[in-house]
Amino acid sequence: MDGVHDMGGMDGFGPVKPERDEPVFHAPWESRVLAMTRAMGAANGWTIDMQRFAREQLPPALYLGATYYEKWFFAMRQMLLDHGLIDDAELAAGRALRPAAPLKRGAFTLADVPRVMSRGKFDRSANAPACFKVGDRVRAKNIHPPTHTRLPRYARGHVGVVERVQGCHVFPDASAKGEPEQAQWLYTVTFDGRELWGADVDATLKVSIEAFESYLDPA
Repeated sequence: MDGVHDMGGMDGFGPVKPERDEPVFHAPWESRVLAMTRAMGAANGWTIDMQRFAREQLPPALYLGATYYEKWFFAMRQMLLDHGLIDDAELAAGRALRPAAPLKRGAFTLADVPRVMSRGKFDRSANAPACFKVGDRVRAKNIHPPTHTRLPRYARGHVGVVERVQGCHVFPDASAKGEPEQAQWLYTVTFDGRELWGADVDATLKVSIEAFESYLDPA
């Protein structure tokens, strides 16, 4: 979707200032939000792409003003409401006011924690030959889907070269909508900076993105 979260190539937001010796969490509640998000994804069947889409739908002012884990918290709260697992009265009371709603995948035990907290694998077997090979010139489609996509806005409509074929992976655009899993070929595509942003850009600048096959046309 086109939203404030898609900030690649935009200016006016000031310099990026990395925090020296940044801790994993800045406050105890952040670790709880991470654990709760992972737990709800495992118990209720939310994919990582559904969770990303929920964060992308936060109001622009809230998104820009929130910290990293505040975005996670606000998105998880909305998903819990949307799925009927909590309601507004319970939010106001700060506790459950009715019997717990059933979870799609049920509760899990302590023995399940390592599986839940480990990073999933998203590579899949190919069901068709790849349409592109290394060295092919491709044009990123100028798409504007209302839902989640991994194709950055700054690359849409521009021509690049396939740098690497990454194999088949779960297609996030479908996963974010809760559709049955799809597998697509994934490519690393390299763009010249001037192709993306014009003649004023450093001529040596190149930008690589990972693009799914349905994002690309032959150029």
